Amino acid sequence: MRALLIVNPSATSTTPAARDLLAHALESRVSLVVAHTSHRGHAAELAEQAAADGIDLIVVHGGDGTVNEAINGFLAPPTRGAAPVGWTPQIAVLPGGSANVFARSLGIAADPVDATNQLIDLIGAGVRRRIGLGYADKRWFTFNSGLGIDARVCESIDNSRNNGHIVSPSRYVRAAITEFFKSIGNDPTLTIECPDREPVDGVHYAFVSNSSPWTYMGTRPVHTNPNTSFDTGLGVFAMRSMGVASGLRVSRQLLAEGAEPKSSKLFRVDDVPRVRITAAEPIGFQMDGDYLGMREEVEFFSVPAAIEVVAPLTPA
Repeated sequence: MRALLIVNPSATSTTPAARDLLAHALESRVSLVVAHTSHRGHAAELAEQAAADGIDLIVVHGGDGTVNEAINGFLAPPTRGAAPVGWTPQIAVLPGGSANVFARSLGIAADPVDATNQLIDLIGAGVRRRIGLGYADKRWFTFNSGLGIDARVCESIDNSRNNGHIVSPSRYVRAAITEFFKSIGNDPTLTIECPDREPVDGVHYAFVSNSSPWTYMGTRPVHTNPNTSFDTGLGVFAMRSMGVASGLRVSRQLLAEGAEPKSSKLFRVDDVPRVRITAAEPIGFQMDGDYLGMREEVEFFSVPAAIEVVAPLTPA
């Protein structure tokens, strides 16, 4: 099996020594080429060329943003809402970022060395699974997207990273609290449209999930749509209030064991094939943790069985 290891050397939890160890271990199972990213979008370029060269497996060692880039590099747009027709490489992930939501949601170990040993065993046993992805704004996303407060948090984290600060769960928490209190008093601008449902307006912010958990706070999962998975449609979580009391109540539910968020101010639905979100004025938009700018309308689609991943068949 021929494989390409794409490494983001700037990712939060990667080191030269660990990267060399990971590459050496993988060489015991596959014919490996290693490539390091040097600029934004480079992972997409490398993955596109790998697919053109017929590489069997693309392994990404980096954060969720690098994984997203790689998938968008080799995977064509959906065809009439279905996965692209034709051969594509398999993909595997070795965590290297600060959250690594996609890898952990697949059942991949959070520690890169443990994940490498796990990946070698999976390759040796021929374990693969097909998973669904989300598609919006002419891009694929693996685990979540959103408009509003989470996009502003992602923008804040990107700015912090560009200024040389290390990204950590505590920095995400501080950014989320700051953006929440900045938004108090703002008018709601979003309207949500899902199939076979009346439109929901008066929404302040909306999350669209392709899996659960929506993210992690350190070791603790955050579940906005616990019934959403890589094998279902999309989950929608939309708040119609910026009140402190309702916000705290829902936040506690998101972190609780067996989370099942409920509130009179919350619109939540699972397993929808598509959702359209419009804004009365431009609002921040993020995808897989990357801030993508301002949007007035985004339509999201669930695309079943879009890619084949090297991952446990039943994540813990």
